[in-house]
Amino acid sequence: MSGATDAKSPGEEREQLRSGVAQEGLPEPGDKACQTRLSKRRWPTVLLFSCYSLSNSYQWIQYGIISNIFVKFYQVDAFTIDWMSMIYMLTYIPFIFPVTWLLDKKGLRVVALAATALNCAGTWLKVASARPHLFAVTFLGQFCCSLAQVFILGMPSRIASVWFGTNEVSTACSVGVFGNQLGIAVGFLVPPVLVPNVDDVDALAHHIGVMFYITAGVATFLFVLVVIVFQERPELPPTPAQAAARSAPPERYSYGASVGRLLRNRPFILLVVTYGLNVGCFYAVGTLLNRTIIEHYPGEEVNAGRIGLTIVIAGTVGSLICGVWLDRSKTYKFFMTGYLPLGFEYAVELTYPESEGTSSGLLNCSAQVFGIVFTICQGKIIDKFGTLPGNVFLCVFLLVGTVMTGFIKSDLRRQKANAPALAEAQVAAGRDGGAATFIATSQTSSSLP
Repeated sequence: MSGATDAKSPGEEREQLRSGVAQEGLPEPGDKACQTRLSKRRWPTVLLFSCYSLSNSYQWIQYGIISNIFVKFYQVDAFTIDWMSMIYMLTYIPFIFPVTWLLDKKGLRVVALAATALNCAGTWLKVASARPHLFAVTFLGQFCCSLAQVFILGMPSRIASVWFGTNEVSTACSVGVFGNQLGIAVGFLVPPVLVPNVDDVDALAHHIGVMFYITAGVATFLFVLVVIVFQERPELPPTPAQAAARSAPPERYSYGASVGRLLRNRPFILLVVTYGLNVGCFYAVGTLLNRTIIEHYPGEEVNAGRIGLTIVIAGTVGSLICGVWLDRSKTYKFFMTGYLPLGFEYAVELTYPESEGTSSGLLNCSAQVFGIVFTICQGKIIDKFGTLPGNVFLCVFLLVGTVMTGFIKSDLRRQKANAPALAEAQVAAGRDGGAATFIATSQTSSSLP
């Protein structure tokens, strides 16, 4: 269009406004590349992702919540079992950058297939490891699952952007993260129930084997489902921002340059640090919860799991409420209860038009680094000084993160990119409403005697 003055009928103009593409320099509405539409498959897609994220995150805490039982079964020390959780954090750090590059280059479907395949392989390795002398095998299985996690954690914000409309992205991201949180909740609750603390080694091996078989069955089913159902993206983009991203030539994108721009973005760096502090503390609490409870209440593995469940449910409710509210208010800096989905979406807003996978990856990398440091440090403090000093240690860093959050400048770039199209759509709706009122008034007047 670019400076064109061709006359258009009111109907053509309204259609152009509704599609969100009546902007200078963009293709005509007939061009499929610039049309927007919400796909009916968007909610099944994010729910499927949420399910296989659940299957993976469950296994993160599967060993830690009954660490005293696994210490006895495999004849290793407590710090070694702590590494069954920390391997999730350690694996993420070196692999996040190649996986993010893969997400940018190959897309959602390839990454989803890799995640579910690795998760499935890891669960079957664990099935083969339910013997006291096969700790190395169970560690290898946990490593495979931790590698699968690298392909999972950065996807919620990407799925939300690729599949969902402007007023749905925070809710969709919350649903994606909900699977991760629900998996951790199940990981706290189920292992203490399935694996009681018995002294007979054969009976213990049987209980551990049952737990591993159930996990493997679920992971296999989800892998098959992803192969059959999961799609790369909808036929038409859901928002003008996504339409613009699709139309951009591939040669214009440089992964290295994108990372460089993110590292120079001061509000984003502040968010990376505060997100890492918050989530890292949660990782430490989850990993060491069994040790913390059993030290004071021996034999209470099931109740330790219930305490962990309560922690996660509280955060999950906060996440979902925040997601729905943020879609309406966009007040990101005032809602830190459900930090997981909020952090992802806030990062996308602060760094648009950079890749969602890259910003999410850097957030999660920060969380893993802080998680390892906090877990090791709090574990040492608990061993030497007790649980209260260990908890005070974490509270200090949570306070630091809260203060730093106040210095983040809310520059919502993605909302600004979508604002012109939304404003034009509202104008079009107003014109339609005004025309309808005029017609109705005219008809009423003509029917009077």
